[in-house]
Amino acid sequence: MSIHDDIPDVRDGLTRKERIVLYVLHQTQKERGDHNVPTPMLWGRVCEYFYISPEELSRMLARLGAMKY
Repeated sequence: MSIHDDIPDVRDGLTRKERIVLYVLHQTQKERGDHNVPTPMLWGRVCEYFYISPEELSRMLARLGAMKY
C-alpha cells in the first residue's frame, strides 16, 4: 500500500481502499448468489488485500451506504 491509498479519486471520490472493499463485496455477493455478505466474511477477504480493523471496516461500510439487516 502506498501513501496515496487514502486520497480520494477525482472521478468518484473513492479511495483505493474503498474501491477494494466495494470490489470484494461485489465478488462475494456474486459467489453467494446475490445474498447479503456477513461483515466478518467480508473483513477476512478484504484483509487479503490490506489490513483494516473490523471497526474501521464497519465505519467505511456505513460511509459507503451499506445496510445492516
